[in-house]
Amino acid sequence: MTISLPAPVVGGGASGDQGFDAPVGRAEGAGTAALELSHADRSERFAQMRAGQLGSVHSWELVTAVDGPGTRMTVFLSGCPLRCLYCHNPDTMQMRSGDPVEASELLRRIRRYRSVFRATGGGITLSGGEVLMQPAFAATILAGAKEMGIHTAIDTSGYLGAACTDEMLDNIDLVLLDVKSGDPETYKKVTGRELQPTLDFGRRLAEKGIEVWLRFVLVPGLTDAPENVEKVAEYAATLSNVSRVEVLPFHQMGKDKWQSLGLDYQLADTKPPTNDEVESVRARFRKRGLTVY
Repeated sequence: MTISLPAPVVGGGASGDQGFDAPVGRAEGAGTAALELSHADRSERFAQMRAGQLGSVHSWELVTAVDGPGTRMTVFLSGCPLRCLYCHNPDTMQMRSGDPVEASELLRRIRRYRSVFRATGGGITLSGGEVLMQPAFAATILAGAKEMGIHTAIDTSGYLGAACTDEMLDNIDLVLLDVKSGDPETYKKVTGRELQPTLDFGRRLAEKGIEVWLRFVLVPGLTDAPENVEKVAEYAATLSNVSRVEVLPFHQMGKDKWQSLGLDYQLADTKPPTNDEVESVRARFRKRGLTVY
């Protein structure tokens, strides 16, 4: 069966905290092509956000075998509590830099690709930013997708896992859990936050039996210390629901974004790990009996 897909839509972004309207210096709708934006006034928007009817969306795209199985519609929500030094989407950090999109509008777009999802074993993935910065909106989208029989996934650091209700978890098939570090001090250095909430969320997912793809970014001189890698591998091995581990090599694809936003990018001189270095780390996870990519 031949499936014709629209070209991926990859959004741009801008920094700023100027309200929920499109930020100065960024054309309204950038990254949210084909989605009708909300024109409600500020008070209505806040009420709709609390009710899960409105979200701040950075961009969306159709991808294959990247953010979960099959062809997926990945929706990037704006806002993140972490400040990862290697973030390649720093334009998603501020929630107010996104575009206002109603849940009904996003679900309308999702419905359009049901046949593609069925044919490829795909579905939707809510990413960010940090999806759990907007738990009410995420819950509405996940519930709506499940009602359509669509596979659902979220890509999260787990730091805001406490905001994910049991009802929301019931509508999630897969969690892409980004474990930035296994050592608390390293985690603090990488993200500016604490590690424990991520570990707690992963264990909660295991208790619920929700499938997890655990992701770890290998950054030379930052996350590559053997003891740090070993702690991540040890943690992953304790979770019965981890079906795969992805060791992702650091890259410089986000460097220009940091510079264009006027942000201090501390890893400008950091080189990506070599193939041998990546494979060495993957071997550490495999020794724990984990399936590694």
